[in-house]
Amino acid sequence: MSDFPNPAAHQAPEQTPAAATTSGRVTADVVRAVVRGVPDRVTTEGLEAKFDERWAAEGTFTFDRTRTRDEVYSIDTPPPTVSGSLHVGHVFSYTHTDVVARYQRMQGKEVFYPMGWDDNGLPTERRVQNYFGVRCDPSLGYVEGFEPPHQGTDGKNVKPGDQVPVSRRNFIELCERLTADDERQFEELWRRLGLSVDWSQTYQTIDATSRAASQRAFLRNLARGEAYQAEAPGLWDVTFQTAVAQAELEAREYPGFYHRVAFHRPGGEPVHIETTRPELIPAVVALIAHPDDERYQDLFGTTVVSPLFGVEVPVLAHPAAAMDKGAGIAMCCTFGDLTDVQWWRELQLPTRSVIQRDGRLSRETPAWIAEGPGSGLYAESLAGRTAFSARTAVVDALRASGDLDGEPRSTQRMTNFYEKGDKPLEIVTSRQWYIRNGGRSWEERDLKDELLGRGKELGFHPDFMRVRYDNWVGGLNGDWLISRQRFFGVAVPVWYGVDEHGAVDHDQVILPAESELPVDPTSQAPAGYDESQRGAPGGFVGDADVMDTWATSSLSPLIVSGWERDADLFERVYPMDLRPQGQDIIRTWLFSSVVRSHLECGVLPWKNAAISGWILDPDRKKMSKSKGNVVTPMDLLVEHGSDAVRYWAAAARLGTDAAFEVGQMKIGRRLAIKVLNASKFALTFGVDPTTGAGEIVLDPAAVTAELDRAMLAGLADVVDQATAAFDAYDHTRALEVTESYFWAFCDDYLELVKDRAYGAGASADDLSAETVSARTALAVALDVMLRLLAPFLPFATEEVWSWWRTGSVHRAEWPTAEPLRSAAGGAAPQGLTAAGNALAALRKLKSAAKVSMKTPILAATVAVPATMLPGVRSAVEDVRGAGRVTGPLDLVEASDGQGDPDVQGGIVVVEHELGEPPVKQPRA
Repeated sequence: MSDFPNPAAHQAPEQTPAAATTSGRVTADVVRAVVRGVPDRVTTEGLEAKFDERWAAEGTFTFDRTRTRDEVYSIDTPPPTVSGSLHVGHVFSYTHTDVVARYQRMQGKEVFYPMGWDDNGLPTERRVQNYFGVRCDPSLGYVEGFEPPHQGTDGKNVKPGDQVPVSRRNFIELCERLTADDERQFEELWRRLGLSVDWSQTYQTIDATSRAASQRAFLRNLARGEAYQAEAPGLWDVTFQTAVAQAELEAREYPGFYHRVAFHRPGGEPVHIETTRPELIPAVVALIAHPDDERYQDLFGTTVVSPLFGVEVPVLAHPAAAMDKGAGIAMCCTFGDLTDVQWWRELQLPTRSVIQRDGRLSRETPAWIAEGPGSGLYAESLAGRTAFSARTAVVDALRASGDLDGEPRSTQRMTNFYEKGDKPLEIVTSRQWYIRNGGRSWEERDLKDELLGRGKELGFHPDFMRVRYDNWVGGLNGDWLISRQRFFGVAVPVWYGVDEHGAVDHDQVILPAESELPVDPTSQAPAGYDESQRGAPGGFVGDADVMDTWATSSLSPLIVSGWERDADLFERVYPMDLRPQGQDIIRTWLFSSVVRSHLECGVLPWKNAAISGWILDPDRKKMSKSKGNVVTPMDLLVEHGSDAVRYWAAAARLGTDAAFEVGQMKIGRRLAIKVLNASKFALTFGVDPTTGAGEIVLDPAAVTAELDRAMLAGLADVVDQATAAFDAYDHTRALEVTESYFWAFCDDYLELVKDRAYGAGASADDLSAETVSARTALAVALDVMLRLLAPFLPFATEEVWSWWRTGSVHRAEWPTAEPLRSAAGGAAPQGLTAAGNALAALRKLKSAAKVSMKTPILAATVAVPATMLPGVRSAVEDVRGAGRVTGPLDLVEASDGQGDPDVQGGIVVVEHELGEPPVKQPRA
């Protein structure tokens, strides 16, 4: 790496051999840059399309596979769901990732930055049904060349009854067709935003590669005993007709009523319980109270009879019973909530389920009720009813029997919902597939402890997000339920044998070879069988379930790294360096990815996790599609420019929620335009005024003026601070220090050196050392600040870079401070601050006099605090020129209390004489 200023990495060098300095400073390289022409009018318009095309043509962000692992920085990019439209929250978080990618690339790393598309799942399934007018029926065979009845061109949804049933394989093909169109639109937006993605490295969570990887991982989990099937109670969404995992739960308030209901002792004495779900009285298996509750000590070990149905159930003790809730004694039903499941399992209670998968009560009268007093009530009023209708019927019957004590009391209760559902979850018993995740004890190993240990190894940014991981793992109460009763997803790669009587034997599991993957058991026969044996005695049936979408997404670091299909790539990028993601999916995507990599590879999938906050609307509510308060980003990018929107996003720290503020975008746009204008000013010196072309020599030895050195010294501090911030994954701090210095550079330094840089019209061969110093310092500073701002404003900085440098600024080396400090020759950054404050004092007196800033000052005496006096003295001629002081400019040391509190640094003009304001020239 060259000492100063760092030329573009991986690009044609623009430098001559090293030249010795004239002041004893460290020898540094001299860089010659050719100004090819600065536009007469600079603008941010059209830069996105211009450079997206150029970056694609030149392969600016193409991953170089010849680089070794220690030279690579690899990113596990979140695959956005392509079943709708992106919203501004995506722009927010993906910008955070891109600034890191661009910084690492400029630090010399070869950045592996792929993009995935999350295709499978319920949202896509619904959209395909409506768009093409089809629905999936896994029992149907595949139809070659199937064409759907609709193409979505009329914009109307097709009613479910009019949807044509198709095989799962045909359905997946239609999903792939539609999502391909969505992905093209998403890619267009990402390119407009300036994501420095390698677009040759893309994947879909439902493509053949991902399906094969997901099924391969499952088969290996199964072989190691980490995956298993079990028939057990689990959360069930009656709308989507699928099992739901713990990680997909969302607790919401739900209106209900407390009902005080009497059970009866053998002698008829009542035992009152309070319940919000009286319709589950037919499913009661016990009454439970806390073992220390004195009210029920004499009841423990006895039995009571349920109202209406006359079923005898035991009264038992369990520490999970809440003494201060309701009556302190509760009925345990199979199953009303997760506490029921806990009691059922730990107290080894019988199963008496009445709620079915469709959310209705069993259509057959249960055996334990059929011979009792409530058989008629069940058959006539409950069988096949929804839970809501059954509740009404049971309450009416309780009221009539006298077992309802008082009237129901309204309440709001927290109830589990599927995160995509709108009805409370039920708990039903079904056969499902699970992957061990530490939620349940396993005699082979202590997975929970191992996964907590992995959390300690992972670098969380910000670190306080770590507690969310720890709390989630520590609070798990069950293994990961991965099977779903849906159609569009990665099929569970399993068949089951059918015995000679035609019954499915779930213990006779038939598995494919890894070489056969991906497979669809609903449309393909296993090896050794043919389709004629499907469902026949002695034959087979395919598992009709698909895997949870997270079961595939959790493998994204393995999928993009070429696991088991591209050993060379895998060696160069895995384990990865960064997982960027939202805070709300730590429990799902982050944790599940850690589980899969830990089980498969014995390592973390990445070293760092960068956690973005949420975008809040003006009412301080989280923006989300479900809330209907999202903003479509393409309009923002067109209206304000991509650099402006990126600026707004980058101004928010990781892990911190940010408000959607158009005002911040306007500030970002102003910054981008200022970069163009300030750069144009800095590059116009020494070039042919006719052609706009010329050569700029960045020779640190030419920086001799004290003010110029002070400016470079301050810039060196900024480089150190920005670099440290980026290394700590604090991109916002890097932007803050860089932007602050850039504005000071424009407001103070440019104004102070303007006259000196012009050189009073001297020819190129007759420039003073002071003028050469100013021009060189301007070019050096511009070179550095463009690189500091490049991760945030990729389009404006690339535009300026194209005016005078070769290659891309995004492949240039990140600046280092030492060459700047060497050029500064020991000057203090405060020198520029002092001179800038002195200029501000002169400007203030003109503002107070309400005259133009071009008004000359015929004479002035300026009082300067002792600490700032040397800096002002060293730059007094620049202060004089910028302040339009045509006569004496005397500097005196300020006495105590003499400073102007409204001027930073306390500098004050104590005497002055203003000249005549310039005459305004009439417009032509």
